[in-house]
Amino acid sequence: MDYQPVIVKVHPRPSNFKSSPEARYWRQFKHPVFVKEYAPVTAVHFSPARPHRYAVTAATRVQLYAPRTQKVTKTISRFKDVARSGSIRADGKLLVAGDDTGLIQVFDINSRAILRTFDSHKQPVHVTKFSFLAPTQILSCSDDTTVRIWDVPAQSCITTFTSHTDYVRTGQPSTSSPHLYLTGSYDATVRLFDSRSGQCEMVMSPAGGSSSSSVPVEQVLMFPSGTVAVSSAGPILRVWDLVAGGRCLRALSNHQKTVTALAFDSTASRLLSGGLDQMVKVYDVSTYKVAHTMRYPAPVLCLAVSPDETHIAAGMTDGTLSVRRRTPKASEAQSDASLAATILRSGTFETFLGGAMPAIGQGTIKGKVKAKPFGDLNEFRIESRRAKRLKSYDKLLKNFKYSAALDSVLRKNVPPTTTFALIQELIHRDGLRIALAGRDDVLLEPILRVLVKYVTDPRFGEMVCDVAGLVIQMYTPILGQSPLIDTLFLRLRKKVQAELRFQKEIQRTKGALDMIFSAVASTNIPPR
Repeated sequence: MDYQPVIVKVHPRPSNFKSSPEARYWRQFKHPVFVKEYAPVTAVHFSPARPHRYAVTAATRVQLYAPRTQKVTKTISRFKDVARSGSIRADGKLLVAGDDTGLIQVFDINSRAILRTFDSHKQPVHVTKFSFLAPTQILSCSDDTTVRIWDVPAQSCITTFTSHTDYVRTGQPSTSSPHLYLTGSYDATVRLFDSRSGQCEMVMSPAGGSSSSSVPVEQVLMFPSGTVAVSSAGPILRVWDLVAGGRCLRALSNHQKTVTALAFDSTASRLLSGGLDQMVKVYDVSTYKVAHTMRYPAPVLCLAVSPDETHIAAGMTDGTLSVRRRTPKASEAQSDASLAATILRSGTFETFLGGAMPAIGQGTIKGKVKAKPFGDLNEFRIESRRAKRLKSYDKLLKNFKYSAALDSVLRKNVPPTTTFALIQELIHRDGLRIALAGRDDVLLEPILRVLVKYVTDPRFGEMVCDVAGLVIQMYTPILGQSPLIDTLFLRLRKKVQAELRFQKEIQRTKGALDMIFSAVASTNIPPR
C-alpha cells in the first residue's frame, strides 16, 4: 500500500469583503502619485480617446497630464478668474471650461488656441461638458440658476432652461439621447430637461417638495442606458428610475459627510463615490452594496476613472491630486469593441456562431473574465500526470522518524495548519509520545512556544490542550532545571488563566442577554 501524505485541513475563516476578489482587484490600484496644486482641485476628466490624457482643473488653469508619466503636457491658463470643469471631447481634440466670471471657452488641445467664447452667463459656471451624442453641443450650468445648451459651430445658445431656483452646480448630457440633460441644484431638486420642448420633463426631489428640509444636490450621474440616475445630497446617495417618472429606487448612506464626487468604471458596473470624509467607496450596482473602500489624506472634491481602468484620479481640498495606478495583466481580455473588431478582421466568424465571445462586465467579478473553451468535440487530450513529490515531513513520517518530522514543522516559516495536521497524524499513529520523548531544553523550547502562541486560537485550542497535558506529564520532573523552560510553562499557565476568565465573562454576558430577550418575549414586544 502506497504512503498517504498528511492531509492539511483547511479551517474556514469568517467571510470578509477585504479579502474578496472584488477588493483584491481594487487594491491593485496602488503606488499613488501625489501632485500638489496651488488651489483645490475642482475637476478631473479623462479623455475618452487614447492615450486617455486627463484634464485637471485648479485655480486659474487647466493642465493636461500624460497617464504614463504623470507629467504635465499642456497648460491652459487663459482665464480671468478661477477655472471650472475642464472637460475633453470624445475625440480628444477639444477642451471646454468655464470660470467664475461666467465665461465659457473652447480650446484646441494641441495649439491651446481659443476657438469659441460664450459669455451669456453672468455668474460662475461650474459645469461645462460636451454632449456625448452631439459633439458640437455643450452643456453649461451656472450659479445664475440657468442651464444652457450651446452650439459650437454657430457660437450661439440653442436652449436656456430656467426651472431651477438656486445655484446649479452639477449636470450631465444623456448618453442615450442627444436631447436629454440631467441637472442638480442647490434648490434640492434633480431635473431632466428636453431640448426639443425647452421644458423640464421630470423633477426628482429627495425632500418631497419641502423646502424646510431641503439639502443641496452636489452631484448627478446618469447610467449609459439613460434609464437610471444617481444623485448625491449631503451624505446620502439616491438612485432614481427615470422610466418610472423619477421614482426613488434606493437611498444609500455610507458616507459620514457630504458626497462631492461620483464616477463609473468603464462598464458602469461599479459606482465610485467620494466625499468630504476623505473616503472613496466602490458600489456594485447590481446590489448597491459597498465592495471596497479607499482612504485619502484630505476631503475629496472630484473623482474620475480612466476608460481603460488603469488609473483612478482624485482631487482634494488641500490642492492635492492623487493618481492611483494599476498595471493590467497580460492575460486580461480585450474590451468588447476591440475584441469584436479583431475577430471580424481575422475572418473567424465561427467564433460568433460557437458563442465563444466573452461577456465583459456582466455578472463578472472585476478583473476576472472567463472565456468559454471551444474546439472539436471529438478531439481527445491526453494528459500526463506527474507523481507528486512528498514534503520533507512526509518523508520522515514514511520512515517512522517521528521526532524529526515534528521538528521539521516547528520552524517559523511553516504555517500552523501544517504543524497541527502533522501533530494530528502523530496522534492517529500513537507516535506523539515518541516524538516528544527524550528532549532537552533546546528541543523542547519550540514545542512550548507553539503551544503558548496557539492555545487561545479556536482552530487549534483543543489539540493544544491535549499536547500541553502530555508535555506537562512527561517533563514535570525536570522543572526548575532550565530558566527558559520554566518561563515558557509560566507563560502558558497565565495565558490559559486569561482565556478562562474571558470565557467566563462571555458566559455571564450571554446569560444577561438571554434574560433580556426572555423578558422582551414575555411582554410580546418585538425587539428593535
